[in-house]
Amino acid sequence: MRAMTIPQPGGPEALVLSDDVETPAIEPGSVLVKVHAAGINRADILQRQGHYDPPEGATEIPGLEVSGTIAEVGAEVTGWKTGDRVAALLSGGGYAEYVDVPAGQLLPVPDHVDLTAAAALPEVVSTVYSNVVMEAGLRADQWLLVHGGGSGIGTCAIQLARALGARVAVTVGSERKAAFCRELGADAVINYREEDFVDRIREITASDPATDPAGDSCTPGANVILDLIGAKYLERNIKALANDGRLVIIGMQGGVKTEINLARLLTGRKHILGTTLRARPAAQKALIVATVRQHIWPLVLDGTIRPIIHDTLPLAEAGRGHAMLEDGDSIGKVLLRVGDDAQPA
Repeated sequence: MRAMTIPQPGGPEALVLSDDVETPAIEPGSVLVKVHAAGINRADILQRQGHYDPPEGATEIPGLEVSGTIAEVGAEVTGWKTGDRVAALLSGGGYAEYVDVPAGQLLPVPDHVDLTAAAALPEVVSTVYSNVVMEAGLRADQWLLVHGGGSGIGTCAIQLARALGARVAVTVGSERKAAFCRELGADAVINYREEDFVDRIREITASDPATDPAGDSCTPGANVILDLIGAKYLERNIKALANDGRLVIIGMQGGVKTEINLARLLTGRKHILGTTLRARPAAQKALIVATVRQHIWPLVLDGTIRPIIHDTLPLAEAGRGHAMLEDGDSIGKVLLRVGDDAQPA
């Protein structure tokens, strides 16, 4: 099969298309998906650069989410059949014509949903819901602050928070992204190049604090922060949290080491959570996907939550897709057309 490989770590040119990669054999509890389209994620870029090895036992082919059709069903799989249209959460292998997927990591794609666009959903929806809701417990009327509002994660988080009845603020680096996020439903947009996000989120929430379970008004600040930056923002994120707030760190674009004032955590009863989705055991991924399918996937299927797609490129241009994400100008997801019938979303 054709697949994108990384013979040596490096820049976008390190991605090399090969036409003689062995098609994966499926396990009894898995299915073989004929890939229609694949999503590009920051984790793919880190892997290409040599900074993020695949989990033990996973393929070294990049790609954490795809859409396609089931080509073969494992002996122990029930509820799925050959020809079913699916989207899938992966540990790797998406930049290829076929990928082996544990059945618990599949989501159905009905005929009325564009199959190419569906590739933009599994990783971001699972990441946002598992972290913001399952881990951090965001509730209606609370404030969510998302760093990188114009990213795939950010554009999904805006829509999900609105669907839950929460209020959402995002940080962005340009007025173009700010305007898009406002149109998408963000209650507040903070340009981090021009404003201090700590001061702004405290100002925004001062007259509109959430209420804690005991019925008391919380202090100004975000109740939940979803952060892709890491060390560079850690101390300021803690300041930006309301009392009893939860900071969820899912990325390290701003480094991995820093120093914090622990007194801010103790006196404000604040929580720091660090999670990753890719390296979780298959059983945990299956639970997340099942929960997403029950609570969020209906909102995807009825259009309440929609994929935001910056561009769709042929598989052979995966390097150009990586460059689009790295230059910081894209809004939403960049997809790769893998199947011969795949069209731009």
